Amino acid sequence: MFEDLLEAAPDAIVGVTADGTIVLVNAQTERLFGFRRQELVGQCVDVLVPEAFRAAHPGHRDRYFAQPRSRPMGAGLSLTAVRKDGTEFPAEISLSALDTGEGLIVSAAIRDVTDRLIAQAERERLITQAERDAAERRMQHARRLESLGELAGGVAHDFNNLLAVISNYTELVRETLAEPALDRAAIDTACHDLEQISRAAERAARLTKQLLTFGRRDITHAEVLDLNRVAGEVHEMLRRTIGEHIRLVIDLEPALRPVTADPTQIEQILVNLVVNARDAMPGGGTVSVETTNADLGDDDVTEVLTAGRYARLRVSDTGTGMPPEVMERAFEPFYTTKPRGSGTGLGLATVYGIVRSSGGDIDLYSKPGTGTTITILLPAAGRTAETPAAGPAGGRTAVTPHTTILVVEDEDALRQVITRILTHAGYHVLAAAGGAEAVHIAQTHPSIPSLLFTDVMMPGMLGNEAADRIRAVHPHLPVLYMSGYARPVLAETGRLPDGVAIIEKPFTSQELLENVHLAIHGTGRAVIG
Repeated sequence: MFEDLLEAAPDAIVGVTADGTIVLVNAQTERLFGFRRQELVGQCVDVLVPEAFRAAHPGHRDRYFAQPRSRPMGAGLSLTAVRKDGTEFPAEISLSALDTGEGLIVSAAIRDVTDRLIAQAERERLITQAERDAAERRMQHARRLESLGELAGGVAHDFNNLLAVISNYTELVRETLAEPALDRAAIDTACHDLEQISRAAERAARLTKQLLTFGRRDITHAEVLDLNRVAGEVHEMLRRTIGEHIRLVIDLEPALRPVTADPTQIEQILVNLVVNARDAMPGGGTVSVETTNADLGDDDVTEVLTAGRYARLRVSDTGTGMPPEVMERAFEPFYTTKPRGSGTGLGLATVYGIVRSSGGDIDLYSKPGTGTTITILLPAAGRTAETPAAGPAGGRTAVTPHTTILVVEDEDALRQVITRILTHAGYHVLAAAGGAEAVHIAQTHPSIPSLLFTDVMMPGMLGNEAADRIRAVHPHLPVLYMSGYARPVLAETGRLPDGVAIIEKPFTSQELLENVHLAIHGTGRAVIG
Protein backbone atom coordinates (compact mmCIF):
# COMPACT_ATOMS: atom_id res chain seq x y z
CA MET A 1 0.00 0.00 0.00
CA PHE A 2 2.83 2.38 0.84
CA GLU A 3 4.49 1.68 -2.51
CA ASP A 4 1.21 2.24 -4.35
CA LEU A 5 0.74 5.61 -2.60
CA LEU A 6 4.34 6.55 -3.37
CA GLU A 7 3.98 5.73 -7.06
CA ALA A 8 0.65 7.58 -7.35
CA ALA A 9 1.94 10.78 -5.74
CA PRO A 10 1.65 13.84 -8.09
CA ASP A 11 5.00 15.21 -6.89
CA ALA A 12 8.44 13.74 -7.48
CA ILE A 13 9.60 12.09 -4.23
CA VAL A 14 13.25 11.40 -3.55
CA GLY A 15 14.61 9.70 -0.41
CA VAL A 16 18.15 10.77 0.59
CA THR A 17 20.52 9.55 3.32
CA ALA A 18 22.85 11.73 5.38
CA ASP A 19 25.72 11.34 2.88
CA GLY A 20 23.47 12.48 0.03
CA THR A 21 22.84 9.09 -1.52
CA ILE A 22 19.50 8.60 -3.24
CA VAL A 23 17.76 5.50 -1.90
CA LEU A 24 14.22 6.05 -3.05
CA VAL A 25 12.47 7.57 -6.07
CA ASN A 26 8.93 7.34 -7.42
CA ALA A 27 7.49 7.27 -10.95
CA GLN A 28 6.92 11.06 -11.04
CA THR A 29 10.63 11.55 -10.35
CA GLU A 30 11.43 9.63 -13.53
CA ARG A 31 8.93 11.70 -15.54
CA LEU A 32 10.04 15.04 -14.11
CA PHE A 33 13.83 14.62 -14.28
CA GLY A 34 14.16 12.27 -17.28
CA PHE A 35 16.21 9.65 -15.40
CA ARG A 36 15.32 6.00 -15.15
CA ARG A 37 14.89 4.77 -11.59
CA GLN A 38 18.02 2.61 -11.65
CA GLU A 39 20.05 5.60 -12.87
CA LEU A 40 19.18 7.61 -9.76
CA VAL A 41 19.19 5.07 -6.92
CA GLY A 42 22.69 4.98 -5.45
CA GLN A 43 23.67 8.34 -7.03
CA CYS A 44 24.35 11.49 -5.04
CA VAL A 45 21.36 13.82 -4.89
CA ASP A 46 23.63 16.60 -6.14
CA VAL A 47 22.99 15.27 -9.65
CA LEU A 48 19.57 16.94 -9.41
CA VAL A 49 21.04 20.26 -8.25
CA PRO A 50 22.09 22.87 -10.86
CA GLU A 51 25.81 23.35 -11.31
CA ALA A 52 25.70 26.89 -9.94
CA PHE A 53 24.38 25.66 -6.54
CA ARG A 54 26.03 22.25 -6.38
CA ALA A 55 29.12 23.28 -4.37
CA ALA A 56 27.07 24.78 -1.55
CA HIS A 57 24.49 22.00 -1.42
CA PRO A 58 26.39 19.51 0.88
CA GLY A 59 26.67 22.14 3.58
CA HIS A 60 22.92 22.83 3.44
CA ARG A 61 22.26 19.08 3.58
CA ASP A 62 24.52 18.52 6.60
CA ARG A 63 22.86 21.35 8.53
CA TYR A 64 19.43 19.92 7.82
CA PHE A 65 20.37 16.41 8.93
CA ALA A 66 21.87 17.89 12.12
CA GLN A 67 18.53 19.56 12.95
CA PRO A 68 15.83 17.93 10.83
CA ARG A 69 12.44 19.69 10.72
CA SER A 70 9.55 19.61 8.33
CA ARG A 71 9.57 22.27 5.63
CA PRO A 72 6.20 22.60 3.85
CA MET A 73 5.80 23.01 0.12
CA GLY A 74 6.05 26.62 -1.01
CA ALA A 75 7.85 27.87 2.08
CA GLY A 76 8.88 31.05 0.30
CA LEU A 77 12.15 29.71 -1.08
CA SER A 78 13.05 30.26 -4.73
CA LEU A 79 14.65 26.97 -5.73
CA THR A 80 15.83 25.44 -8.99
CA ALA A 81 16.34 21.84 -10.11
CA VAL A 82 18.06 20.34 -13.18
CA ARG A 83 16.93 17.54 -15.46
CA LYS A 84 19.03 14.81 -17.06
CA ASP A 85 19.27 16.84 -20.29
CA GLY A 86 20.67 19.82 -18.38
CA THR A 87 17.56 22.01 -18.54
CA GLU A 88 16.71 23.81 -15.34
CA PHE A 89 13.26 24.54 -13.96
CA PRO A 90 11.86 26.42 -10.97
CA ALA A 91 10.78 24.12 -8.19
CA GLU A 92 9.08 24.01 -4.83
CA ILE A 93 10.58 21.42 -2.46
CA SER A 94 9.14 20.21 0.82
CA LEU A 95 11.34 18.28 3.27
CA SER A 96 10.47 15.80 5.98
CA ALA A 97 12.68 13.44 8.03
CA LEU A 98 11.90 9.76 8.42
CA ASP A 99 13.76 7.73 11.11
CA THR A 100 14.28 4.13 9.90
CA GLY A 101 16.15 1.08 11.08
CA GLU A 102 18.87 1.94 8.58
CA GLY A 103 19.18 5.50 9.82
CA LEU A 104 17.63 8.89 9.08
CA ILE A 105 16.21 9.38 5.57
CA VAL A 106 15.02 12.77 4.33
CA SER A 107 12.11 12.69 1.93
CA ALA A 108 12.09 15.53 -0.60
CA ALA A 109 8.85 16.17 -2.51
CA ILE A 110 9.67 18.19 -5.65
CA ARG A 111 7.12 20.12 -7.77
CA ASP A 112 7.72 21.90 -11.09
CA VAL A 113 6.17 25.39 -10.78
CA THR A 114 7.02 26.64 -14.28
CA ASP A 115 3.37 26.92 -15.37
CA ARG A 116 2.41 28.62 -12.13
CA LEU A 117 5.19 31.20 -12.46
CA ILE A 118 4.24 31.85 -16.08
CA ALA A 119 0.60 32.36 -15.03
CA GLN A 120 1.70 34.54 -12.14
CA ALA A 121 3.92 36.63 -14.42
CA GLU A 122 1.05 36.98 -16.90
CA ARG A 123 -1.30 37.99 -14.09
CA GLU A 124 1.20 40.56 -12.85
CA ARG A 125 1.67 41.81 -16.41
CA LEU A 126 -2.08 42.20 -16.83
CA ILE A 127 -2.36 44.00 -13.49
CA THR A 128 0.51 46.30 -14.44
CA GLN A 129 -1.04 46.91 -17.86
CA ALA A 130 -4.42 47.62 -16.26
CA GLU A 131 -2.82 50.08 -13.85
CA ARG A 132 -0.92 51.67 -16.72
CA ASP A 133 -4.11 51.91 -18.79
CA ALA A 134 -5.99 53.38 -15.85
CA ALA A 135 -3.23 55.93 -15.33
CA GLU A 136 -3.30 56.76 -19.04
CA ARG A 137 -7.08 57.19 -18.92
CA ARG A 138 -6.73 59.47 -15.91
CA MET A 139 -4.07 61.46 -17.73
CA GLN A 140 -6.21 61.68 -20.87
CA HIS A 141 -9.18 62.73 -18.76
CA ALA A 142 -7.05 65.41 -17.12
CA ARG A 143 -5.88 66.59 -20.54
CA ARG A 144 -9.47 66.68 -21.79
CA LEU A 145 -10.49 68.71 -18.77
CA GLU A 146 -7.55 71.03 -19.38
CA SER A 147 -8.53 71.38 -23.04
CA LEU A 148 -12.14 72.00 -22.06
CA GLY A 149 -10.95 74.61 -19.61
CA GLU A 150 -8.93 76.32 -22.32
CA LEU A 151 -11.89 76.03 -24.69
CA ALA A 152 -14.29 77.54 -22.16
CA GLY A 153 -11.79 80.26 -21.27
CA GLY A 154 -11.16 81.08 -24.91
CA VAL A 155 -14.86 81.22 -25.73
CA ALA A 156 -15.57 83.36 -22.68
CA HIS A 157 -12.70 85.73 -23.52
CA ASP A 158 -13.72 86.24 -27.14
CA PHE A 159 -17.44 86.48 -26.46
CA ASN A 160 -16.92 88.88 -23.56
CA ASN A 161 -15.05 91.16 -25.96
CA LEU A 162 -17.88 90.95 -28.47
CA LEU A 163 -20.53 91.44 -25.79
CA ALA A 164 -18.66 94.48 -24.53
CA VAL A 165 -18.75 95.97 -28.04
CA ILE A 166 -22.46 95.20 -28.48
CA SER A 167 -23.59 96.39 -25.05
CA ASN A 168 -21.56 99.60 -25.10
CA TYR A 169 -22.55 100.61 -28.62
CA THR A 170 -26.17 99.76 -27.79
CA GLU A 171 -25.98 102.11 -24.82
CA LEU A 172 -24.52 104.82 -27.06
CA VAL A 173 -27.40 104.40 -29.54
CA ARG A 174 -29.92 104.65 -26.69
CA GLU A 175 -28.33 107.85 -25.47
CA THR A 176 -28.38 109.27 -28.98
CA LEU A 177 -32.05 108.40 -29.53
CA ALA A 178 -32.96 109.82 -26.11
CA GLU A 179 -31.87 113.33 -27.16
CA PRO A 180 -34.85 115.69 -27.60
CA ALA A 181 -33.78 116.80 -31.06
CA LEU A 182 -31.82 114.64 -33.50
CA ASP A 183 -29.69 116.37 -36.11
CA ARG A 184 -28.04 114.71 -39.10
CA ALA A 185 -24.75 114.24 -37.24
CA ALA A 186 -26.47 112.41 -34.38
CA ILE A 187 -28.27 110.12 -36.80
CA ASP A 188 -25.00 109.38 -38.63
CA THR A 189 -23.35 108.59 -35.30
CA ALA A 190 -26.17 106.22 -34.37
CA CYS A 191 -25.88 104.50 -37.76
CA HIS A 192 -22.14 104.09 -37.22
CA ASP A 193 -22.76 102.60 -33.77
CA LEU A 194 -25.32 100.18 -35.18
CA GLU A 195 -22.80 99.13 -37.83
CA GLN A 196 -20.30 98.29 -35.06
CA ILE A 197 -22.96 96.17 -33.35
CA SER A 198 -23.65 94.37 -36.62
CA ARG A 199 -19.94 93.66 -37.16
CA ALA A 200 -19.60 92.28 -33.63
CA ALA A 201 -22.58 89.99 -34.26
CA GLU A 202 -20.95 88.75 -37.48
CA ARG A 203 -17.71 88.01 -35.62
CA ALA A 204 -19.68 86.11 -32.96
CA ALA A 205 -21.39 84.11 -35.70
CA ARG A 206 -18.02 83.20 -37.24
CA LEU A 207 -16.70 82.14 -33.85
CA THR A 208 -19.65 79.84 -33.12
CA LYS A 209 -19.36 78.35 -36.62
CA GLN A 210 -15.69 77.59 -35.99
CA LEU A 211 -16.58 75.92 -32.70
CA LEU A 212 -19.24 73.78 -34.37
CA THR A 213 -16.83 72.88 -37.16
CA PHE A 214 -14.16 71.86 -34.67
CA GLY A 215 -16.66 69.73 -32.76
CA ARG A 216 -17.93 68.26 -36.06
CA ARG A 217 -21.43 69.56 -35.26
CA ASP A 218 -21.60 72.04 -38.12
CA ILE A 219 -23.97 71.60 -41.04
CA THR A 220 -22.07 70.52 -44.13
CA HIS A 221 -23.36 70.69 -47.69
CA ALA A 222 -21.05 68.16 -49.27
CA GLU A 223 -20.80 67.88 -53.03
CA VAL A 224 -18.44 66.27 -55.48
CA LEU A 225 -15.87 68.95 -56.17
CA ASP A 226 -12.43 69.60 -57.62
CA LEU A 227 -9.91 70.84 -55.06
CA ASN A 228 -8.08 72.60 -57.89
CA ARG A 229 -11.17 74.66 -58.69
CA VAL A 230 -11.56 75.74 -55.06
CA ALA A 231 -7.86 76.62 -54.86
CA GLY A 232 -8.17 78.64 -58.07
CA GLU A 233 -11.18 80.57 -56.77
CA VAL A 234 -9.40 81.68 -53.58
CA HIS A 235 -6.00 82.17 -55.23
CA GLU A 236 -6.22 85.95 -55.52
CA MET A 237 -7.70 86.34 -52.06
CA LEU A 238 -4.85 84.29 -50.60
CA ARG A 239 -2.30 86.39 -52.46
CA ARG A 240 -3.79 89.60 -51.06
CA THR A 241 -3.96 88.07 -47.57
CA ILE A 242 -0.31 87.06 -47.23
CA GLY A 243 1.16 90.35 -48.48
CA GLU A 244 3.92 91.20 -50.92
CA HIS A 245 6.77 89.99 -48.69
CA ILE A 246 5.69 86.34 -49.05
CA ARG A 247 5.80 84.32 -52.27
CA LEU A 248 2.77 82.11 -52.97
CA VAL A 249 3.40 79.02 -55.11
CA ILE A 250 0.45 77.01 -56.45
CA ASP A 251 1.21 73.57 -57.91
CA LEU A 252 -1.94 71.68 -58.91
CA GLU A 253 -2.21 68.14 -60.28
CA PRO A 254 -4.06 68.44 -63.63
CA ALA A 255 -5.75 65.04 -63.30
CA LEU A 256 -6.62 65.44 -59.62
CA ARG A 257 -9.31 63.11 -58.35
CA PRO A 258 -12.56 64.77 -57.19
CA VAL A 259 -13.58 64.54 -53.53
CA THR A 260 -16.84 64.83 -51.63
CA ALA A 261 -16.69 67.85 -49.36
CA ASP A 262 -18.25 71.20 -48.55
CA PRO A 263 -16.62 73.79 -50.87
CA THR A 264 -17.00 76.55 -48.28
CA GLN A 265 -15.16 74.45 -45.74
CA ILE A 266 -12.37 73.64 -48.21
CA GLU A 267 -11.95 77.37 -48.76
CA GLN A 268 -11.74 77.81 -44.99
CA ILE A 269 -9.04 75.12 -44.79
CA LEU A 270 -6.93 76.90 -47.41
CA VAL A 271 -7.38 80.31 -45.80
CA ASN A 272 -6.60 79.09 -42.29
CA LEU A 273 -3.48 77.18 -43.36
CA VAL A 274 -2.13 79.97 -45.54
CA VAL A 275 -2.75 82.59 -42.85
CA ASN A 276 -0.94 80.39 -40.31
CA ALA A 277 1.94 80.05 -42.77
CA ARG A 278 2.05 83.83 -43.25
CA ASP A 279 2.18 84.43 -39.49
CA ALA A 280 5.11 81.98 -39.23
CA MET A 281 7.13 84.06 -41.73
CA PRO A 282 7.20 87.65 -40.40
CA GLY A 283 10.39 88.31 -42.36
CA GLY A 284 9.07 86.86 -45.60
CA GLY A 285 9.38 83.48 -47.24
CA THR A 286 7.48 81.05 -49.42
CA VAL A 287 4.16 79.29 -48.88
CA SER A 288 3.29 76.46 -51.25
CA VAL A 289 -0.12 74.96 -52.00
CA GLU A 290 0.09 71.60 -53.76
CA THR A 291 -2.45 69.00 -54.86
CA THR A 292 -1.62 65.43 -55.92
CA ASN A 293 -3.26 62.03 -56.10
CA ALA A 294 -2.44 59.36 -53.52
CA ASP A 295 -3.04 55.61 -53.36
CA LEU A 296 -3.00 53.88 -49.98
CA GLY A 297 -2.26 50.16 -49.79
CA ASP A 298 -2.89 47.74 -46.97
CA ASP A 299 0.40 48.74 -45.33
CA ASP A 300 -0.70 52.40 -45.26
CA VAL A 301 -3.99 51.83 -43.42
CA THR A 302 -4.47 53.86 -40.23
CA GLU A 303 -7.18 54.14 -37.60
CA VAL A 304 -8.82 56.77 -39.82
CA LEU A 305 -7.89 55.87 -43.40
CA THR A 306 -8.58 52.67 -45.29
CA ALA A 307 -6.82 51.40 -48.39
CA GLY A 308 -7.99 53.20 -51.52
CA ARG A 309 -7.74 56.29 -53.74
CA TYR A 310 -7.29 59.74 -52.24
CA ALA A 311 -6.66 63.34 -53.19
CA ARG A 312 -3.82 65.04 -51.31
CA LEU A 313 -3.72 68.73 -50.35
CA ARG A 314 -0.41 69.95 -48.95
CA VAL A 315 0.42 73.42 -47.61
CA SER A 316 4.07 74.14 -46.75
CA ASP A 317 5.97 77.18 -45.57
CA THR A 318 9.57 78.18 -44.94
CA GLY A 319 8.77 79.78 -41.59
CA THR A 320 9.98 79.38 -38.04
CA GLY A 321 8.63 75.85 -37.57
CA MET A 322 7.33 74.26 -34.37
CA PRO A 323 9.12 72.48 -31.53
CA PRO A 324 7.74 69.04 -30.55
CA GLU A 325 5.79 70.34 -27.55
CA VAL A 326 3.91 72.82 -29.78
CA MET A 327 3.27 70.19 -32.49
CA GLU A 328 1.70 67.93 -29.88
CA ARG A 329 -0.93 70.56 -29.05
CA ALA A 330 -1.27 72.24 -32.44
CA PHE A 331 -4.81 70.97 -33.09
CA GLU A 332 -6.16 71.82 -29.63
CA PRO A 333 -8.83 74.55 -29.63
CA PHE A 334 -7.70 77.97 -28.38
CA TYR A 335 -4.10 76.82 -28.10
CA THR A 336 -1.94 79.44 -29.75
CA THR A 337 1.64 80.64 -29.60
CA LYS A 338 0.75 83.97 -31.17
CA PRO A 339 0.73 87.16 -29.10
CA ARG A 340 -2.52 87.92 -27.26
CA GLY A 341 -5.04 89.42 -29.64
CA SER A 342 -3.28 88.05 -32.76
CA GLY A 343 -5.27 84.84 -33.08
CA THR A 344 -8.08 82.81 -31.53
CA GLY A 345 -6.25 79.49 -31.55
CA LEU A 346 -9.08 77.92 -33.57
CA GLY A 347 -7.41 77.89 -36.99
CA LEU A 348 -5.85 74.42 -36.97
CA ALA A 349 -8.56 73.04 -34.69
CA THR A 350 -11.15 74.07 -37.27
CA VAL A 351 -9.13 72.52 -40.10
CA TYR A 352 -8.87 69.29 -38.12
CA GLY A 353 -12.62 69.17 -37.55
CA ILE A 354 -13.40 69.79 -41.23
CA VAL A 355 -10.99 67.14 -42.47
CA ARG A 356 -12.20 64.46 -40.07
CA SER A 357 -15.88 65.19 -40.77
CA SER A 358 -15.10 64.79 -44.49
CA GLY A 359 -13.71 61.29 -43.89
CA GLY A 360 -10.07 62.32 -44.26
CA ASP A 361 -6.98 62.66 -42.13
CA ILE A 362 -4.43 65.38 -41.48
CA ASP A 363 -0.70 65.14 -40.75
CA LEU A 364 1.60 67.82 -39.38
CA TYR A 365 5.36 67.90 -39.87
CA SER A 366 7.45 70.76 -38.58
CA LYS A 367 11.03 71.46 -37.59
CA PRO A 368 12.27 74.62 -35.88
CA GLY A 369 14.10 76.84 -38.33
CA THR A 370 12.98 74.81 -41.35
CA GLY A 371 9.25 75.32 -41.68
CA THR A 372 5.98 73.46 -41.47
CA THR A 373 4.14 71.11 -43.83
CA ILE A 374 0.51 70.13 -43.33
CA THR A 375 -0.78 67.25 -45.46
CA ILE A 376 -4.47 66.45 -45.87
CA LEU A 377 -5.83 63.27 -47.44
CA LEU A 378 -9.46 63.18 -48.58
CA PRO A 379 -11.16 60.08 -50.05
CA ALA A 380 -11.66 60.29 -53.81
CA ALA A 381 -15.27 60.53 -54.96
CA GLY A 382 -16.81 57.98 -57.27
CA ARG A 383 -17.96 60.46 -59.91
CA THR A 384 -16.77 63.59 -61.71
CA ALA A 385 -17.03 67.00 -60.07
CA GLU A 386 -19.82 69.22 -61.34
CA THR A 387 -19.67 72.91 -62.16
CA PRO A 388 -21.47 74.79 -59.37
CA ALA A 389 -24.77 76.40 -60.30
CA ALA A 390 -25.29 80.10 -59.86
CA GLY A 391 -26.78 81.14 -56.54
CA PRO A 392 -30.05 83.03 -56.15
CA ALA A 393 -30.13 86.62 -57.18
CA GLY A 394 -30.14 89.25 -54.51
CA GLY A 395 -33.00 91.60 -53.77
CA ARG A 396 -36.45 90.99 -52.38
CA THR A 397 -38.57 88.25 -53.90
CA ALA A 398 -42.23 88.65 -54.81
CA VAL A 399 -44.70 87.22 -52.31
CA THR A 400 -47.76 85.33 -53.48
CA PRO A 401 -50.90 86.85 -51.91
CA HIS A 402 -52.35 85.04 -48.89
CA THR A 403 -49.10 83.11 -48.29
CA THR A 404 -49.14 81.84 -44.70
CA ILE A 405 -46.05 80.73 -42.80
CA LEU A 406 -46.15 78.80 -39.54
CA VAL A 407 -43.14 79.98 -37.49
CA VAL A 408 -42.01 77.85 -34.54
CA GLU A 409 -39.33 79.30 -32.25
CA ASP A 410 -39.06 79.03 -28.46
CA GLU A 411 -36.89 82.16 -28.11
CA ASP A 412 -39.40 85.00 -27.75
CA ALA A 413 -37.23 87.82 -29.09
CA LEU A 414 -36.14 85.84 -32.14
CA ARG A 415 -39.70 84.70 -32.87
CA GLN A 416 -40.90 88.27 -32.72
CA VAL A 417 -38.22 89.64 -35.05
CA ILE A 418 -38.79 86.82 -37.57
CA THR A 419 -42.51 87.61 -37.49
CA ARG A 420 -41.80 91.31 -38.11
CA ILE A 421 -39.49 90.58 -41.06
CA LEU A 422 -41.91 88.17 -42.72
CA THR A 423 -44.95 90.38 -42.07
CA HIS A 424 -43.13 93.38 -43.48
CA ALA A 425 -42.33 91.33 -46.61
CA GLY A 426 -46.04 90.59 -47.11
CA TYR A 427 -46.42 87.15 -45.54
CA HIS A 428 -49.16 86.16 -43.10
CA VAL A 429 -47.48 84.65 -40.02
CA LEU A 430 -48.78 82.12 -37.49
CA ALA A 431 -46.35 82.10 -34.57
CA ALA A 432 -45.86 79.26 -32.07
CA ALA A 433 -43.56 79.15 -29.05
CA GLY A 434 -43.00 75.39 -29.24
CA GLY A 435 -43.69 72.18 -31.10
CA ALA A 436 -46.88 71.24 -29.26
CA GLU A 437 -48.43 74.67 -29.92
CA ALA A 438 -47.42 74.46 -33.60
CA VAL A 439 -49.10 71.05 -33.95
CA HIS A 440 -52.28 72.44 -32.37
CA ILE A 441 -52.31 75.43 -34.74
CA ALA A 442 -51.78 73.18 -37.76
CA GLN A 443 -54.66 70.95 -36.69
CA THR A 444 -57.15 73.73 -35.85
CA HIS A 445 -56.37 76.76 -38.02
CA PRO A 446 -58.79 77.15 -40.95
CA SER A 447 -56.09 77.92 -43.50
CA ILE A 448 -53.30 75.57 -44.58
CA PRO A 449 -49.82 77.08 -44.15
CA SER A 450 -47.62 77.40 -47.23
CA LEU A 451 -44.48 76.70 -45.17
CA LEU A 452 -43.44 75.37 -41.76
CA PHE A 453 -40.45 77.39 -40.57
CA THR A 454 -39.23 75.78 -37.35
CA ASP A 455 -36.29 75.79 -35.00
CA VAL A 456 -34.61 72.42 -34.48
CA MET A 457 -33.57 72.46 -30.82
CA MET A 458 -36.58 73.25 -28.63
CA PRO A 459 -37.66 72.04 -25.19
CA GLY A 460 -40.47 69.51 -25.06
CA MET A 461 -40.50 68.65 -28.75
CA LEU A 462 -37.71 68.91 -31.32
CA GLY A 463 -38.40 70.69 -34.59
CA ASN A 464 -38.16 67.54 -36.70
CA GLU A 465 -40.64 65.78 -34.37
CA ALA A 466 -43.08 68.69 -34.73
CA ALA A 467 -42.62 68.59 -38.52
CA ASP A 468 -43.46 64.88 -38.63
CA ARG A 469 -46.69 65.42 -36.67
CA ILE A 470 -47.74 68.43 -38.71
CA ARG A 471 -47.03 66.62 -41.97
CA ALA A 472 -49.35 63.87 -40.80
CA VAL A 473 -52.08 66.52 -41.14
CA HIS A 474 -50.64 68.34 -44.18
CA PRO A 475 -48.49 65.77 -46.02
CA HIS A 476 -47.26 68.13 -48.76
CA LEU A 477 -46.29 71.01 -46.46
CA PRO A 478 -42.69 72.16 -47.17
CA VAL A 479 -40.44 72.52 -44.13
CA LEU A 480 -37.55 74.93 -43.59
CA TYR A 481 -35.46 74.38 -40.45
CA MET A 482 -33.43 77.00 -38.62
CA SER A 483 -30.77 76.18 -36.08
CA GLY A 484 -27.39 77.00 -34.66
CA TYR A 485 -26.98 73.33 -33.74
CA ALA A 486 -28.79 70.99 -36.10
CA ARG A 487 -27.64 67.60 -34.83
CA PRO A 488 -31.14 66.03 -34.70
CA VAL A 489 -31.78 66.57 -38.42
CA LEU A 490 -28.31 65.57 -39.62
CA ALA A 491 -27.39 62.18 -40.99
CA GLU A 492 -24.76 60.05 -39.22
CA THR A 493 -22.13 61.58 -41.50
CA GLY A 494 -22.94 65.05 -40.15
CA ARG A 495 -24.42 66.08 -43.50
CA LEU A 496 -27.96 67.09 -44.40
CA PRO A 497 -30.09 64.28 -45.81
CA ASP A 498 -31.50 64.82 -49.28
CA GLY A 499 -34.58 67.02 -49.30
CA VAL A 500 -33.86 68.74 -45.98
CA ALA A 501 -33.51 72.54 -46.07
CA ILE A 502 -32.04 74.50 -43.21
CA ILE A 503 -30.82 78.03 -42.56
CA GLU A 504 -28.14 78.51 -39.95
CA LYS A 505 -28.47 81.01 -37.14
CA PRO A 506 -27.70 83.83 -37.06
CA PHE A 507 -29.12 84.98 -40.40
CA THR A 508 -29.92 88.36 -41.94
CA SER A 509 -33.38 89.42 -43.06
CA GLN A 510 -32.32 89.09 -46.71
CA GLU A 511 -31.02 85.54 -46.14
CA LEU A 512 -34.25 84.68 -44.34
CA LEU A 513 -36.47 85.92 -47.16
CA GLU A 514 -34.41 84.20 -49.86
CA ASN A 515 -34.52 80.88 -48.02
CA VAL A 516 -38.26 81.16 -47.36
CA HIS A 517 -38.93 81.91 -51.04
CA LEU A 518 -36.85 78.92 -52.18
CA ALA A 519 -38.51 76.59 -49.69
CA ILE A 520 -42.07 77.64 -50.65
CA HIS A 521 -41.56 77.53 -54.39
CA GLY A 522 -39.44 74.36 -54.38
CA THR A 523 -36.62 75.79 -56.47
CA GLY A 524 -33.95 73.79 -54.67
CA ARG A 525 -32.39 73.41 -51.30
CA ALA A 526 -32.41 76.54 -49.21
CA VAL A 527 -29.38 78.80 -49.25
CA ILE A 528 -27.43 78.66 -46.03
CA GLY A 529 -26.85 81.89 -44.18
